[in-house]
Amino acid sequence: MPATVVLAQLVIALSIVVVWVFRFDNIVREFKQYGLPDLVRTMVGAAKIALATLLVAGIWYPGLVLVPALLMALLMLCAQLAHIKVRNPWHKYVPSLLLLLLSLFVAAAHAGLLAN
Repeated sequence: MPATVVLAQLVIALSIVVVWVFRFDNIVREFKQYGLPDLVRTMVGAAKIALATLLVAGIWYPGLVLVPALLMALLMLCAQLAHIKVRNPWHKYVPSLLLLLLSLFVAAAHAGLLAN
């Protein structure tokens, strides 16, 4: 896999860990703003951490990457919709939008849709 794809996988995974581990207080506030229950927040967090772990493992085992990248893109699309629902300012959309695009890039590369 090209270095740019591996780098994208690492950026996605590290971003998820930073946000969901070290900035968890922000996540709690955002999910309350969206009107989502704690159980949904916990399930989303567990899914994102698991998917991020698979993206890192996929550096050595590329067969693991396509599905986690697509699922991460789906979760980032849901984040975009949540921002739209509460009418957040545009700068709140940017991180999840970038992770959505990176996830789609990784998925496309692993699906063979991009030239090596």
